[in-house]
Amino acid sequence: MAVPPAYADLGKSAKDIFSKGYGFGLVKLDVKTKSSSGVEFKTSGSSNIDTSKVTGGLETKYKWAEYGLTFTEKWTTENTLGTEICVEDQITKGLKLTFDTTFSPNTGKKSGKVKTAYKREYVNVGVDVDLDFAGPTIHGAAVAGYEGWLAGYQMTFDSAKSKMTKSNFAIGYKTGDFQLHTNVNDGSEFGGSIYQKVNDNLETAVDLAWTAGSNGTRFGIAAKYQLDSSASISAKVNNASLVGIGYTQTLRPGMKLLLSALVDGKNINAGGHKLGLGLELEA
Repeated sequence: MAVPPAYADLGKSAKDIFSKGYGFGLVKLDVKTKSSSGVEFKTSGSSNIDTSKVTGGLETKYKWAEYGLTFTEKWTTENTLGTEICVEDQITKGLKLTFDTTFSPNTGKKSGKVKTAYKREYVNVGVDVDLDFAGPTIHGAAVAGYEGWLAGYQMTFDSAKSKMTKSNFAIGYKTGDFQLHTNVNDGSEFGGSIYQKVNDNLETAVDLAWTAGSNGTRFGIAAKYQLDSSASISAKVNNASLVGIGYTQTLRPGMKLLLSALVDGKNINAGGHKLGLGLELEA
C-alpha cells in the first residue's frame, strides 16, 4: 500500500466535492506566478458582497531543492506577517520539519509553531507544538493503513491547563474510485462520508453528521460533472434545503472562471440567496 494520508486529509475526496468550485457571497481573484529564478508568488483578494469587506494576502515561496529547504513569507491585509522554514527528506527519508512564526505589528502579538511529520509505507505521523510562554500546546496525529483500510487518531494537549482538549478517532476504507470515512470527535460528534467516482466524468459524495444529545442528523449530497476538457459543473444540497450550484470554465491555459450560487430552498421568495464570482490566473 502507498503512504496513507495525514489525519486532516482523511475523507478529503468527499470534502473537495462539497467545497471546491464554490465561493458564495464573494468576488475573488487569485493570481499565481513564478519567476525565472524559481520564486513562486501567490496573490489573493476577495470582497464580501454582503459586508463589502475586502481581504487579501501575498505569499512568496522559494525552494532550495539541493538541501530540501523551502522558505515561505506571508502577508495579509490584517497586517499579519508570517515566515515558514521547512526541511524535508534530509535527516531521514520521509521526515519533514517545519518552523512557522507569525507577527502582528499593530498588536505586537507573536506566535510560533514547530511541526514534525513522518510518513512511510503503512504509517503517517505528525506532531505540532504551539510555542506559548504559558505552556506549549501539543497537537498529535497518526494514521495507519493496510490493504485499503485506514485508522487514525488525533489529539491536542494543553500543557498550561494539563488537559486533553481534543480526542478524535477515524476509520475508513479507500480504493481507486471509492472512499468511506467515519469519525468520532471528542466522543460527542459523529460523522461519515462516502465518495465515489462513477466514471471519468462524474464524481459523487454523501456527508452525514450527528451530535450526541441532538435529535437531528445533518446530511448532504454533492456531485461534480466534467462537461468537457475545459468546463465542469458542481451541485450540492443539504437537509436544510440549501442548494449550491457551481460552474467552472477554463477560458484559456492559466485562466479559470468560477461562478456559483446558493439558494435557500425553504425561502425562495424571501431573498437572501448568494452569488459568487471567482477568477484564477496562473503564469
